[in-house]
Amino acid sequence: MNKKGLAILLRTRMRPTDPTNLPYSPNSLNNVVNQNLSNSEENRSNGRVVVRYVPEQGKSNPNASSNKTERDFEHVRESMHSAISMNKTEVLDSVLNDFSEGYFSLSYENRRRLLLVLAKEYDLNRTQVRDLIKQYLGLELPTTRGDNAQSDGLEEEAMLSSFYRIERNLRLALKPMYEVLFERLNTHPGGLKFLSILRADILSIIAEENFASLRALDSYLKEKLSTWLSPAALELHHITWDDPASLLEKIVAFEAVHPISNLIDLKRRLGVGRRCFGYFHSSIPGEPLIFIEVALMKNIAQTIQEVLWDDPPIPEREATCALFYSISSTQPGLSGINLGKFLIKRVITLVKRDMPHISAFATLSPIPGYMQWLLSKLASQLKLAEGEERAFSSADSGSTFWENILEHEEESELMEASSGVVAGNNGMEVMFKLLTSTNYEWTNSTKLLSVLKTPIMRLCARYLLQEKKRGKALDSVANFHLQNGAMVERINWMADRSEKGLRQSGGIMVNYVYRVESIEEYSHSYFSTGQIHASSDLRHLVEQKAEPERQ
Repeated sequence: MNKKGLAILLRTRMRPTDPTNLPYSPNSLNNVVNQNLSNSEENRSNGRVVVRYVPEQGKSNPNASSNKTERDFEHVRESMHSAISMNKTEVLDSVLNDFSEGYFSLSYENRRRLLLVLAKEYDLNRTQVRDLIKQYLGLELPTTRGDNAQSDGLEEEAMLSSFYRIERNLRLALKPMYEVLFERLNTHPGGLKFLSILRADILSIIAEENFASLRALDSYLKEKLSTWLSPAALELHHITWDDPASLLEKIVAFEAVHPISNLIDLKRRLGVGRRCFGYFHSSIPGEPLIFIEVALMKNIAQTIQEVLWDDPPIPEREATCALFYSISSTQPGLSGINLGKFLIKRVITLVKRDMPHISAFATLSPIPGYMQWLLSKLASQLKLAEGEERAFSSADSGSTFWENILEHEEESELMEASSGVVAGNNGMEVMFKLLTSTNYEWTNSTKLLSVLKTPIMRLCARYLLQEKKRGKALDSVANFHLQNGAMVERINWMADRSEKGLRQSGGIMVNYVYRVESIEEYSHSYFSTGQIHASSDLRHLVEQKAEPERQ
């Protein structure tokens, strides 16, 4: 094994688990954040990122009292106040370093306390805002008369000057005090990464306790990060095996869609017939904010197996399709900032420039919310039928919410195929039991796979095209690609047989296609009206249900 491969194996945490207590030396903020990158791990089950400070041996008392913790918290709180209020630029760097080091030393609970202090005590001055609004409403709007235009113009200018003055003061008053902290950290080495970690903690707290003040803090920081991470500030880099091991280990660690199993897998994804592109920011060197993996293929792939393992890559000159099969973010604190939209468009432009023979741009994407939606749908009908003491086969249910989601023929075939395997009063009960069975035994039966395919595929098409939230696609991945200008082209049966693929979507994956000439049109119509563009085959799946739904 070469040195690079050995370094990646030794340094990469292939399966991040719980946060780990590891020491760091208190240097500059940049060093603190870099140490955080190498010595911390994500708890991916709840999105919480916590870095704790462990003092050197012999310098701490393991039985230290809570007073020591309280003093530490107050010290960090004071340093945060100084970072916001101080005007002496010659010592500001030192204060920002002190604050960041102190923040990383806090427990999660004390970080929560500190962020609540920041959100509540360093918010905008609403008394001042109210006074300015009252003054503004008390002004009389200038009116221009036709006669004596010159004197009227001077009078109008004098009256407008009061408006301009209050409007300027109002803009300043509407800026919260914590904006100063964000602005100063953004221009400080390592500060952008620190702000990303700060927001990850804010999001974690909001998930547990939905404070209005924290939501406002998060919204303001998200807006700032969106501005600072505009496409003009990001650099697109083609990641290859020749890049440093420290970069490749991050690709392994943060791959969120299809985990990289070993060095052979990693080398294949960076080799012939494959591409990996990442967005980088100068303030966070050596770490992509988001990266996308691309397979060059003859046709749009229908299973993830053929992309990852089954066939050797074709000669690149024979490829006609660039397939995006994984998009992963490395920064939980950048959640909700759509860097992927700009990344996909720039990758399409780059691939078209370098390989003009590529004519199709598509994805092979998971459907993470489908099985949860389907099982919830089935469970609600089971509960409804039980409450009404009616059989699911009865078409006379008086409930407004009653819906037999299976066709008559589908139900008959399912009942026959499941005989001796699982018992149930009707097709929906049988389907629910099969889909919730341990170890997904139904996938080992050719007969069950055959009879389940039609209803599960049809309902998946309905889920993608018709199930919405606030007028947009219910599925998060679908919403991402549709707002970026893609169309739903095809759903693929048993495309991902992994445990994750079966649990999330019953093994189904979907192809979204980016038609270069229609990207802007599709994106605009989706944003404005929620229109989902899809192939005729997929729409036929939704429309083939013979009986109209009963709402």
